[in-house]
Amino acid sequence: MPVNPIVSSRAAARALSAAALALLFTACGEKPEAEAPLTAEAQAGSSPAVMIEPEEAERAFIANVRQLTFGGENAEAYWSANGEYITMQSTRDGAACDQQYVMRADGSDVKKISVGGKTTCGFFYDNDSRVFFAATHHADTACPVKPDPSQGYVWPLDKFDFYTSKPDGSDLQRLTNYGVYTAEGILSPDGKTIVFTSTKDGDLDIYTMNVDGTNVKRLTNTPGYDGGPWWSPDGTKIVYRAHHPKDSAELAQYNALLANNMIRPSKVELFVMNADGSNQTQITNLGGANFGPSWTPDGQRILFSSNHSNPRSRDFNLYIVNLDGTGLTQVTSHPEFDGFPMFSPDGTKIVWASNRNAKSEGETNVFVADWVGK
Repeated sequence: MPVNPIVSSRAAARALSAAALALLFTACGEKPEAEAPLTAEAQAGSSPAVMIEPEEAERAFIANVRQLTFGGENAEAYWSANGEYITMQSTRDGAACDQQYVMRADGSDVKKISVGGKTTCGFFYDNDSRVFFAATHHADTACPVKPDPSQGYVWPLDKFDFYTSKPDGSDLQRLTNYGVYTAEGILSPDGKTIVFTSTKDGDLDIYTMNVDGTNVKRLTNTPGYDGGPWWSPDGTKIVYRAHHPKDSAELAQYNALLANNMIRPSKVELFVMNADGSNQTQITNLGGANFGPSWTPDGQRILFSSNHSNPRSRDFNLYIVNLDGTGLTQVTSHPEFDGFPMFSPDGTKIVWASNRNAKSEGETNVFVADWVGK
């Protein structure tokens, strides 16, 4: 993600806003660019977790905060089914874009499992014996070219397809072969189905498929972006983020960019639907960017990230909301970015990405905390 030179306070604000929006609109999400090198311990893959004090207002929800990564860009961290491992995407070791990694839940034993290109959205499946993730290395082993800055701030729809491997990176296999943007995959609770986002039919829509890539079904059809899907704990519902152009002029702009494999970041709100795509219902109407939704263990509320309190800022915090949009409650209060939350399989912890405790501007790391909220 390019960072514009800061030449004035107004330019700085624009750059921060663009950085925040970039978190939403790359595959599952992109992190603010950082130049801080990894520590020697982190590069060796053996850095122990470090305790971080939560903000005062956060202590009603999280305790015993542990930082698992140190320096660079790290996000999209998701638990294995047994809670012992985490997969994440990270830009480190001199790479120019994200690669896929697996580490132990304490941040140790970090291993790269991807082979080039750009990757995103990893998830464990098959009783934690395999990982699937999206990658572009079939198109080019180098990182995808970033959009021409003259286009303004846009997000490229890179040619991701899904791959699977063992957690150590061996036995890499290609799962889909669409040759267009196909990413944002999450495994169903019964381990049989993947929900994902793709442009394979010409728009950004949500699909499901069996874990072997068969039985593909399209769930959304409204023009505009539908993505970031996440299964409810019982597998009967899917929460997602969406932005549907409101008029013909906005739709024309959206389609013109889409034809060139780009979209321009804009507001996104949360929706929920049944697992078959029926009963699509908007949950939030907050303004700003609301994204990265997952579920509380009881399946009654959504945990997500939002900057609605200051939509032109990078001050994203975690919130909880009921399925009908009521009961909105702020969880985190760090004055920069918190996002991509997921509860541990036993419901006692959350993992998320944050700018807190950063050693340089834009550094994003993975954190785990005990969940003490109700």
